[in-house]
Amino acid sequence: MTRPAGPPPASPSVTRVWPVGTVTDAAAARIATARIAAAFGVAPLERTRLAAALSGRLRQCLTKGGLWELTLTAGHGRLRLEITPCPAAAAPPWQVEAACPGPVDPAVPAGVARDAAVLAEALLGADEDTTAVLDRLAEQEELVAFHREELHQTNQGVLALHAELDAAGRAQREAFAAERAARQEAESARRRLTFLADASAALTASLNHEEIVRRLPDLLVPEYASSVDVWLFDTDEERRQSPPRPAAAVVAARTGRAQYAADRPGGLPGVDDHPPSALDPARPLLCVPLPGRRAPLGVLTLTPPGERWDADDAVMLVELTRRASTALDNARRFEHNRDIAETLQHALLTQLPHSPGLTLAARYLPATYGLNIGGDWYDAFRQPDGSLITVVGDVTGHGLRAAVMMSQLRTALRAYAVDGGSPGVLLTRLHTFLHHLQPDLYATAVIARFQPGRPVLTWAAAGHPPPLLRGPDGEVRLLDAKPGAMLGIPLRQEIADHSVPLAPGSTLALYTDGLVERRAHGIDPGIARLAAALAALRAEDLAHDLDGSAERILDPMLSDSERDDDVCLLLSHLPAAG
Repeated sequence: MTRPAGPPPASPSVTRVWPVGTVTDAAAARIATARIAAAFGVAPLERTRLAAALSGRLRQCLTKGGLWELTLTAGHGRLRLEITPCPAAAAPPWQVEAACPGPVDPAVPAGVARDAAVLAEALLGADEDTTAVLDRLAEQEELVAFHREELHQTNQGVLALHAELDAAGRAQREAFAAERAARQEAESARRRLTFLADASAALTASLNHEEIVRRLPDLLVPEYASSVDVWLFDTDEERRQSPPRPAAAVVAARTGRAQYAADRPGGLPGVDDHPPSALDPARPLLCVPLPGRRAPLGVLTLTPPGERWDADDAVMLVELTRRASTALDNARRFEHNRDIAETLQHALLTQLPHSPGLTLAARYLPATYGLNIGGDWYDAFRQPDGSLITVVGDVTGHGLRAAVMMSQLRTALRAYAVDGGSPGVLLTRLHTFLHHLQPDLYATAVIARFQPGRPVLTWAAAGHPPPLLRGPDGEVRLLDAKPGAMLGIPLRQEIADHSVPLAPGSTLALYTDGLVERRAHGIDPGIARLAAALAALRAEDLAHDLDGSAERILDPMLSDSERDDDVCLLLSHLPAAG
């Protein structure tokens, strides 16, 4: 039963109170609450939630029994329900609220009649909110299903995109790995080619086979080998003592093919596999033959820097061995030709004659670099009238051919000198002889003649450095009167004689350009240094130790650099009067 209500309120708020003791009271209160909530503009969804919450609480109250009081307050944007027991208890009341915009119907519904038909109709009308809520829920379910489908499609797209990105990432990583591997391979190939070029240059720079053998371990250890053994055939050391060699090295020497000796196959290109060496079975061996022009030179035996060789490194080592063979073969041929030329030249160099009133000293030094032996010579001999001829010459070119040509010029000069003739006449005849004998070979020479009883020096030069004459007072004079052209050039020439007074105690120096010429400085500074060295000698040394004086001249002239040409020096000293 509701309390009496006054006239319809004109204010925007309303308060209703319903006692609840029976199911009918609860139904009437719920229906009235729903109508007031609708009148105050509470949204259907909120009304349904409010009604459901109220129904649940009223059901609990009826289960507990007793009398309860439901108070509804609506206004100022809020609708609040409060249930308290009657009489009031110490426990706090149950409350629930909902937002309401304000009265939308000027006639606020009053209570609900207790008539059963009216209650039933009211309850049926209350289901309209539930229907609206269910319709709304159906719409929401469709919307949720639509969004769920969209989310599923989006997820599928994201998964597909992730798969594509993952595949692209793998492809990119594989491309980077392939590029890195290719770059490393290219860098390794460049490193091998650079090493091969540098090593080849180092090996071919020397013409001494022992030096080449010494350089091989320095080049290969430790990057490409841990040890290097060079077995050369037909050497003095090999003939003196022949240490035991690995069987793979012997097979390589016999077959001319590289052998790899280890406990398992190496699979190296161009290399035959061989059982491990009995001398050292724990270490793999790579035995590469050293081929020569006519016969094998030897075998290069290597042990790997690690467990084994990379295939590309093995190919590079085989190629380096081939180049080392070429360098060794060239060095041996050079040494053979040099030995022949040096032996021939020393055999042809004159034993200086003893002459009263004139002291002679000569020095010949072969080049220390290159095949530069054979072109220079000195000679001293007497003519039938008693005159002493001294000569120093230089044949262009080097080696055996120059040595042979030098011997022919020396023999021809001695033959021409038998008929007499001055230095200029002798050089003119040598020029004609060389031009007809060897049109493509040339020579330079200087000849000086000492005549007994005459204090005069007569000389002539053909394309040769000028003689130096030291006087008794130590002053050195350059005899640079106009010389003739080189011997053998295609030019008809008459080489003139020159004369200079020769005082007792004078010293004449004849020499070849190997003594004074340096590529970096030319010949003139060298001639000046030679003149200074000659002037610095003591008169006593020249008179009593001409050989030692020659050595004291050579030491400062040749100690500053290697000689790339052979050297001749011929000193003639006229004793002082008294």
